[in-house]
Amino acid sequence: MLVDETKSNVLSISAQCQILKLPRSVYYEKRSYTISDEAKEREAALKEEHNKHLDKVLIEWTNYSTYGYIKMSKHLLREGYSWATEHAIRMIYKELGLKGLTPVFKTTHPAKGKYTKYPYLLRNRKIRYVNEVWATDITYIKLEDRMVYFTAIIDLYSRKILAWRLSETMNVEFCLDALMEAIIKYGVPAIFNTDAGSQYTSKEFTSFLESYGILISMDGIGRCLDNVRVERTWRTLKYEWVFLRDYHEFDQLQQSLNEFVYYFNHKRIHQSLDYHAPR
Repeated sequence: MLVDETKSNVLSISAQCQILKLPRSVYYEKRSYTISDEAKEREAALKEEHNKHLDKVLIEWTNYSTYGYIKMSKHLLREGYSWATEHAIRMIYKELGLKGLTPVFKTTHPAKGKYTKYPYLLRNRKIRYVNEVWATDITYIKLEDRMVYFTAIIDLYSRKILAWRLSETMNVEFCLDALMEAIIKYGVPAIFNTDAGSQYTSKEFTSFLESYGILISMDGIGRCLDNVRVERTWRTLKYEWVFLRDYHEFDQLQQSLNEFVYYFNHKRIHQSLDYHAPR
């Protein structure tokens, strides 16, 4: 910035441009560009913050699915989330298609009726080698007009995503397709861990695992931390990839997820792997 020392005042933009022999449009063009960049950054930050709110509400709703938006708002405010006003939660419920008492959206559905209960085999277990334990789960991804479902098979030692599928329905077939691909590519794990969702407790799924001599481990009901490594993968997927992009079509999302899996397996460093990519 140029200064007129006789008056101790900053020179006007016009005077500075005259001294530098520059047209004034150069200054205003640069200033406009800077403001535009700042606006884009603010918009991106607001979008990321909004997606964090969506994710938080969905996580809480899976634990308190009988809560309508008013009760959910009071619950979150009591937990210290000052943004969770009744209006904000009502709009998020509307966006995600959630309701209290009669939920219209969930990922894995708890099995109904009689099914074989398998123990949780990973408590206090130190995983020491590749193919010792694989795990899986299902998470949602929001397209412009609907929810779709993503599942992946993850090696808990290497953290590598071995296989994945995207589906418009939460049936057992797309879970089995991912599992079969993982086995064909990487062999057979000693233990396979899931939650107690109906896809994984189905006879079709458990019989397939048992036919390979794989030990079945299942999270305790209501114990989301039992599958915490998979939950961390979902967090990476959403906060480092999905929430930073807009998806309109199923095929567009599928291509992007293919790119994410390559990034996750070959480029992203993991603190638990001493800041290396999965092996």
